[in-house]
Amino acid sequence: MSGNHYKGHEVSCCIKYFIFGFNILFWLLGMALVGIGLWAWSEKGVLSNISSITDLGGLDPVWLFMVVGGVMFILGFAGCIGALRENTFLLKFFSVFLGIIFFLELTTGVLAFVFKDWIKDQLNLFINNNIRAYRDDIDLQNLIDFTQEYWECCGAFGADDWNLNIYFNCTDGNPSREKCGVPFSCCTKDPAEDVINTQCGYDVRAKPDSEQKDYINVKGCVPQFEKWLQDNLTLVAGIFIGVALLQIFGICLAQNLVSDIEAVQASCFFT
Repeated sequence: MSGNHYKGHEVSCCIKYFIFGFNILFWLLGMALVGIGLWAWSEKGVLSNISSITDLGGLDPVWLFMVVGGVMFILGFAGCIGALRENTFLLKFFSVFLGIIFFLELTTGVLAFVFKDWIKDQLNLFINNNIRAYRDDIDLQNLIDFTQEYWECCGAFGADDWNLNIYFNCTDGNPSREKCGVPFSCCTKDPAEDVINTQCGYDVRAKPDSEQKDYINVKGCVPQFEKWLQDNLTLVAGIFIGVALLQIFGICLAQNLVSDIEAVQASCFFT
C-alpha cells in the first residue's frame, strides 16, 4: 500500500536570503556612516565635551551622518537578523519602521507642495542661521561653500544676507578684513584660473550693485534651488518614486516572510 506524504509549509529561502543580503549591506553602510560621524566629532573635540554639540548656532553636517547612519543601522540590523534567525518580531519591526519612514516621506512631500511659501520662509531662516555660524564650524563652512559653488549663488536671497555674519557685515565697528565681503564660494569662476583665490570676495559689497555681478554670483540660493528643482523635476520625481517602490517592496517581502514563518510554526504546533 502506498503511503500519502503530507507536504507542510516551508519558508521561502529566496525571500529569506534576499532580505538578509540586502539588509546586511544597509547594516554595514549604516555602521560606516555612524563611524565617520563619530570620527568627525572626535577630530573636533566634541566627544570630550558633549555639551558643545548644542553650542553651534547652525547645522552641524555630522548630524546628517549620525541620523542617516543610525536609521540605516537599525533597519539593517532588524531586517538582517530577523531574516537570518526567522524572528517575526524583528521582521515586523522592520516592516513597521520602514512603513513609518515611507509615511513621513509622503507627508513631507505633500506638505512641501501645499505650503510652498512657508517652506521657502523656513529655508530662508535655516540658511540665514547657518550664515551666522559660518566661521564656527569647519564642516558647516565647507557645506555652505559647496552649496554656493554648486548652485552659483550667494546667501539665501542675495549677497547682502552675509551682513548677518559678524565677520562679513558692513558695520563701522567691524574690524575684520572680510568686512563688506563674501566668502570665496560666492565669486564667479574664471576657467583659466587653476588656483582658487580665497580673497576674491573681499570688499566686494562695498562696490555699487551694478559692479558686484562682475565679481560674484548675485542670485540667492533659495531661488537657485527652486530653479534647479524645476529643471530637474523628472529626475527628482524618479528618485522619490524609486525609493518609495523599494520601501514598499521591502515591506511586502518582510510581511511575506513573516507569513511563511508563522505558517510553518502553526503547522508544527498542530502536527
